[in-house]
This record gives sequence, C-alpha cells and structure tokens, in this order.
Amino acid sequence: MKKAILGKKIGMTQIFDEKGKVIPVTAIEAGPCTVVQIKTKDVDGYEAVKLGFGDVKENKLTKPKMGEFKKVKVTPKKHLREFRLEEISYNVGDEIKADIFTAGESVDITGTSKGKGFQGVIKRHGQSRGPMGHGSMYHRRPGSMGSTSTPGRVFKGKRLPGHMGVETVTIQNLEVVRVDLDKNVILVKGSVPGNKGAILKIRDSVKSKN
Repeated sequence: MKKAILGKKIGMTQIFDEKGKVIPVTAIEAGPCTVVQIKTKDVDGYEAVKLGFGDVKENKLTKPKMGEFKKVKVTPKKHLREFRLEEISYNVGDEIKADIFTAGESVDITGTSKGKGFQGVIKRHGQSRGPMGHGSMYHRRPGSMGSTSTPGRVFKGKRLPGHMGVETVTIQNLEVVRVDLDKNVILVKGSVPGNKGAILKIRDSVKSKN
C-alpha cells in the first residue's frame, strides 16, 4: 500500500462516459485529511501513519484525546484511522487531499456494512425454505439441529438466525472514474459498504489490474 485516505460516503448516482454508456458510481468526499501521528518501529513496534478526518468541537472530546491533538498542535479531528504504508513520506500536520488518486486507478475501499437487525437463516445465510403447503409445518426454519443422544448438542458454527450486518467489509479493485479536486470528491464505479455518511478507508489496490 503506497497511498491512502479517509473519506465519507455521499451517495450513489450515475454518469455517462464518452460513448454515452451509463456508469453507476458512488460519490465519496475524500479528505482533506490531516496527519496526526507518525508511528515508528523504534517507538511503537510498527510503522504507520494516523490520519484525522472531519473537524470536531473541543468540548466533544475527552481530556486525553484533546491532549493528543494539543501535543502535536493539530486541529482536533472527529475520525482517526491508521494506515501501514510502504514508504511514509509525510510529516505531522501535512494535509492529504483527493488529488493523490487519478481517474483510471484501482482502489480498495473498507467500510462498515448496513445493519439489518435480527434476521432468519434465509436472508442471513441464503438457505432454502421448506414446502409452503399447510401440512408441512416447516417453512423458514433453520433445518436439522443434529442427532439426539449422540452428540446431543448443536455444533459450534451452525448457521442460525441472529444479528445481521454492521461488519467490516472490504471491496477490492474498484475503478476511480473521476476526481473533482475543487470539492475533494472522487467517483468510484459500483457500490461501497455502509449508509450515506459512512466513514470509508480508501487505499490503492493490492490486486491492481493496471
């Protein structure tokens, strides 16, 4: 990973290419991000850069968190994320904007998926339903729980109803279609995880097609 940035999902729309073909895209407000901390192997045991995105009022932060920003003399940021880059050429206080990406590049985007609440096995795991006739009595249930006396328990990992969504999801090799430098917005082909306003980690693709 050579470059990365934090962004906020604005929503989905569509644009037209030179041939008039419709391209579904996701608009992402990418930065500006501020370098809050540079982690080194000598001090922290690994090398990484911590980026901050989105301003926040001082009274919204705890004293330890506020002290972290005052120590490096950086404007308090609402969202903080770390990135392990191959080469760290930044200094604390540097600003990173959407211009680090160009149209045609491939990126990997990580976000938190939408919450679906408590769901059954058909929606949660894609299982098939049973017969829907009145006499079947087994329509949308999870299936066999195993034998009775031996082993006499449900094996760990059995696919059952439960909470669905709110998981970290990474989508790889998404194409950057357009970059608006004035508004710090990038348009990425396809969909990305999360609701509108979700915070996303955007980095150059590890399996780039280019």
